[in-house]
Amino acid sequence: MQVTGLFHVAIKTNDLDATVKFYTEVLGMKLVHRPDFGFPGAWIAAGDSIPIIHIYAGGPALGADGKTPYGTSALDHVSLTIKGWDECLERVKRLGYDWRAAIVPGTSLWQIFVHDPSGVMMELTFDGKAEGRPTPEIPADRVYMAGQPFGNARAKAA
Repeated sequence: MQVTGLFHVAIKTNDLDATVKFYTEVLGMKLVHRPDFGFPGAWIAAGDSIPIIHIYAGGPALGADGKTPYGTSALDHVSLTIKGWDECLERVKRLGYDWRAAIVPGTSLWQIFVHDPSGVMMELTFDGKAEGRPTPEIPADRVYMAGQPFGNARAKAA
């Protein structure tokens, strides 16, 4: 047996429209065809690739208590590889999402952290060598610190 990759991540949501908007408008991903499973949902792809984010709402998204879970729980975050640091950060700011950032020590990796409308923390990972710009300066109040929660996906930053 051999694991060959991650096929997709499934996210439950109370607000399908806002969650689709986050992945398509903030991250620039693409809404693609989703089979009719008999409940609301959406599939989101990175460009012309297979859908890597599956979103679902309604009955199947509800927990035993009748509510949709919020946040990442035991799963800390989902990381996507991204190109275009400046454009991505500008979109996150313009659309009012709280964010943090980090430069991975000893590597060329740069990261932006932001929560989707369901509270799932997304780590947007950039290869600095491919960005065509100097390493970004991260303001002290925006430095990501593991284990220190930030932001509230329900109340966007001003």
